Amino acid sequence: MTAGAATGKATGKATGKATGTPVYFVKGDDPSLVAQRVHGVVAELVGSDDPSLVVEEHGGPSADDLDVGAVLDALTTPPFLVDRRVVVVRDAGRLAAADGARLVAYLASPLPSSVLVLVGGGGTVPRALSTAVQAAGTVIDTTVGMGAARSRWLADRLRDAPVRLDGPATALLSEHLGGDMGRLAGLLDTLASAYGPDARVTSDALAPFLGEAGGVPPWDLTDAVDAGEIQPALGVLRRMLGPAGFHPLAVVTVLHRHYRQMLRLDGSGAGSPEEAAAVLGLRSAFPAKKALTQGRRLGAGAIARAIHLVAGADLDLRGATALPDDVVLEILVGRLCRLASRRG
Repeated sequence: MTAGAATGKATGKATGKATGTPVYFVKGDDPSLVAQRVHGVVAELVGSDDPSLVVEEHGGPSADDLDVGAVLDALTTPPFLVDRRVVVVRDAGRLAAADGARLVAYLASPLPSSVLVLVGGGGTVPRALSTAVQAAGTVIDTTVGMGAARSRWLADRLRDAPVRLDGPATALLSEHLGGDMGRLAGLLDTLASAYGPDARVTSDALAPFLGEAGGVPPWDLTDAVDAGEIQPALGVLRRMLGPAGFHPLAVVTVLHRHYRQMLRLDGSGAGSPEEAAAVLGLRSAFPAKKALTQGRRLGAGAIARAIHLVAGADLDLRGATALPDDVVLEILVGRLCRLASRRG
């Protein structure tokens, strides 16, 4: 499977010993996708050698602390019985600025036989270290993205997949996985085991292997609500509330934040997506543009009504009514959709 977008000296799929890259930084918003890509990078670097002789791990959720001194000792120690030492630092966001500076100094003159693999998580990697990695090595971003970017991401993975999905099967897979693309690699491997390598898989052949529907990103719900589409919005809501999905109060938080952004923009004088992003404190103008457009479409009165509905649902979820949580949220989503459709 190819990597996500990569920047730096090398791009695309890491090729291990052939690149001479002293450092890799694998990041993304889905821990399972990050873990899969790290596994692939390390496997390529190790090659046919014994991993126990090549790989040294530091950090991670089970580690009490992240000792950058031990990491540097590993990086500056020549390998024994093998020609390459791979030092993996998990949850690299736990590194302090001073730790990052020590690694930056190392990367200015790295040991040729050592490769550092930084794994995102645990916070934000120090900026100086991130900049040094981009200059000296390879950054691999496993983020799927949304819209057209998500479609391209999926198409790239299916192009290199061990089986061939036809059009309807691809559409079914995309819809079913939703935002849970971490399941993709395992599902494709299962299909290859069941039908054989390079087998052509139809939607009927795919269906028995899909399991539970994957989660969906919160903007799928707000987009459907803004469009006034009750049935699609309810479908998204049910998937959000599915196994390992959103807590009902988290759904209310998503909707409250959505209308609060419109309220902040109302009367702010923001006339462009960039100005709206500045008002909201957002880095990207894309979500700001959606909030600005929908806020103008609804108007101040409807925005206030929407916030009132969301607040009422919040009280209901906290015990103001005996209705089940899913019913409370379905009523809320239906009312918000009707409110948007009237304004449309």
